[in-house]
Amino acid sequence: MTSGQIRVSTKGVVLVAHGGQTSSTAPTSPLQPAVLRMIPVATAIRLALRGSGAAIQRHRFRVRGWNGALASPVSDLNEALDAVVGEFGSVPVVLVGHSMGARAAVRAAGHPAVTAVAGLAPWLPPGEPAGQLAGRRVLLAHGSADIITSPAETWAFLERARAVTEVSAVEVRDGDHAMLRRARLWHAIAAEFARAALALPSRDSALAAAVPGSSRPRARPAGRSRWAPFRCWTTTSRTGPSGCAR
Repeated sequence: MTSGQIRVSTKGVVLVAHGGQTSSTAPTSPLQPAVLRMIPVATAIRLALRGSGAAIQRHRFRVRGWNGALASPVSDLNEALDAVVGEFGSVPVVLVGHSMGARAAVRAAGHPAVTAVAGLAPWLPPGEPAGQLAGRRVLLAHGSADIITSPAETWAFLERARAVTEVSAVEVRDGDHAMLRRARLWHAIAAEFARAALALPSRDSALAAAVPGSSRPRARPAGRSRWAPFRCWTTTSRTGPSGCAR
């Protein structure tokens, strides 16, 4: 691709962001566990979007930490979003972040290219701003057994965010922070959200209930979903909670 040329055939971009630490200016490594954990997440999304014309990118932050008021990953992610616009033009961009990467994705949601944000086991401490989420699709998923980041703080953030946009939530029963327990479910949640955010039909009727704006799912045999160990709900300032439970 020559300088200044834009890929006009790309229908959308999914940018996947890894986790990190509270404070560290050490450079990230492609071999650190937080970075490696997002490979199967990105792969699941890539498989779910195969043939759709969407591009999937895994972003690696420069440093490992959030670093207080510096919020190091946020400026990093905004630069990555600018690069996406430069490469692909005006296409919808979906952010999928884990832990610290989810916090960075939520903060960067105000970038004009971003249309949707998913936070997996997010780090959303008290006071985290939510106004930048206005007009974006938002999904928050947290494991009930997470002892690294707080599910309670995620659901409290959901209550703040619902004042500006529709927010869907999935609680993964017994899910841990690294998303290793019930890993296939975590991957499916990310993939289903990416499909919905890019206006593609749902592939799982149960998960579709947790994803804002899901297209009508394709017919499947009646019975219990293979992703039974979760509960989900959608909430807005107008309608309150609704959705599914298992």
